[in-house]
Amino acid sequence: MTDEDRGSGGIEDLVFLATDGTDDADQCVDLEDDSGAVIAAVGRQIRLWRESAGLRAKDLGDAIGYGENQVYKVEGGKRIPKPEFLDRADQVLGAGGKIAAMKKDLREARYPKKVRGLANLERAAVEFGAYDNHNLNGLLQTEEYARALYEMRRPSFGRDEIDRYVAGRMGRQEIFDRQPPAMLTFVQEEVTVRRPLGGRTVARRQLEHLLEIGRLRSVEIQVMPTDREDHAGMGGQFQLLKFGDGTAVAHWEGQLFNRLVSDPKQVRIIELRYGIIRAQALTPRESLAFIEKVLGET
Repeated sequence: MTDEDRGSGGIEDLVFLATDGTDDADQCVDLEDDSGAVIAAVGRQIRLWRESAGLRAKDLGDAIGYGENQVYKVEGGKRIPKPEFLDRADQVLGAGGKIAAMKKDLREARYPKKVRGLANLERAAVEFGAYDNHNLNGLLQTEEYARALYEMRRPSFGRDEIDRYVAGRMGRQEIFDRQPPAMLTFVQEEVTVRRPLGGRTVARRQLEHLLEIGRLRSVEIQVMPTDREDHAGMGGQFQLLKFGDGTAVAHWEGQLFNRLVSDPKQVRIIELRYGIIRAQALTPRESLAFIEKVLGET
């Protein structure tokens, strides 16, 4: 890629860790990141509430459906608690909403510093479009499918890392619950629908989930057949985000690095390519029928 292709200056030159299906929703705690202090403070507050209630870590874990070790990790600032952890702990400890309110503080900490800006853009977007060519887009993944992706990553992640990454990816899917809803469109290569990542059971549940998501009024999923002789997406996968003020950015993914593109000329190129890709793919109705067919064969 030439310097002219990259553009110069501004948001478009920010570089993030690659998202090879496994790296875009990290929940790891980076102690050098400013979010580490927030996570540690939340953990201390939970421990203080627990001790005031006269409960052991095991007692709290049993009451909210978590293991003793998980409670200790949260309280020690080594693990970011899920929203349901905070909700249940709030009820059990009688915190009157004070623990549950910490969900807002932890929302940013869910993402590593190097991709937090992108996550904010994703939440702010009124339109989101994505073309994916080697696995299903993270917003469309079931927890089991996401876990399978993280488990096959090389170099390997540890078990705790995988749990954190999966939780972070699932957290991104709150975009489907937004009111008013964002318009979400996805174009998936046929191979991403057919490839049974995680095994047959995981694949079947993933296909069922695609059908559920694809029937939402604010979502359109399209499949790009492998037999197409003309294809505008040969430059690789990307995301396109549009905002209420009429501006737009693109997120261009590569093998080891990816970047955010905000230069209007380059964004227009991505918009043009995405429009052609959507025109070349099956229609949303045809795509759902195709997914149903693959489900029946799986």
